[in-house]
Amino acid sequence: MTTATYTTDSVGLPVYNPNANVGTGKSTMGQADFLRLLTTQMQTQDPFDPVDNAEMVSQMATITNSSGIAEMNTTLQSIKQELTGSRLGDAASWIGKSMLVKSNIAVPDASGFYAGQLTLPADAKAVSIDLVDGSGKTVKTIDLGAQPKGDVTFYWDGKNDAGETVGTSALQVKVNGAAPSQVATWATVAAVQSPADGSASKLITALGSYSPSDALKLA
Repeated sequence: MTTATYTTDSVGLPVYNPNANVGTGKSTMGQADFLRLLTTQMQTQDPFDPVDNAEMVSQMATITNSSGIAEMNTTLQSIKQELTGSRLGDAASWIGKSMLVKSNIAVPDASGFYAGQLTLPADAKAVSIDLVDGSGKTVKTIDLGAQPKGDVTFYWDGKNDAGETVGTSALQVKVNGAAPSQVATWATVAAVQSPADGSASKLITALGSYSPSDALKLA
C-alpha cells in the first residue's frame, strides 16, 4: 500500500515527509491530474503568501498546452493509420502491375497473354489445361505434360495456330490429369478504390476487386 509523502502540521498545512514509502503511481499525467493538482495547491496555499497571479497563469497555460498536445497526438495517429499499406497511398502504386490471385478464370493482359499457376499436391504424369469460353467451347488446350508436386505455371499468347488472336475475353481454366489444391491467374490492376467509410482500399481488376493482401505474387 502506498504511503503519502506529505503529512499535516498542527494548523493543517501540508508538510513533506522524507521517510514515507512512495508507491509507483501513474507513469503519465493527464489534464484531469493537472486540474486536481492545481485545485489542491489553491486549497492548501498559505493565505498570507498566496500563489502569484503570473505563476497561476503559467500553470493554466501548461494545462492547455498539455491538452492540445494530447489532441494533436491523437490526430497524428489517425493520419498514420490512414497512410498504412492497405490504404490509398501504397495501393495506388499498384496500378498497371499484375497480381496473381486465387481464381479459375483467366483474363488477357495488355499484350493479350493469359497466364496463371497451378499448385499440385502430388506428382502428375500428364497435365493439361483447357481454356473455355462462356458458351462452353474450348478455345485453347495447353499441354503441360508430366509435372512434379508444387507450383506449375502456364500461359497462352491468345493466338491460334495460324497466328490469329482468338482470346479476347475471360476464359475458364479447367485442369485435366490432376487435382490441383489451388488455381490462380494473373490480372492487371486497372484502378484503386478507396471506400468513403475509411475501410481498406480495393484493387480493381478484370477479375473483380481485391485487397492488396489477396495478391499471391506481384509483377
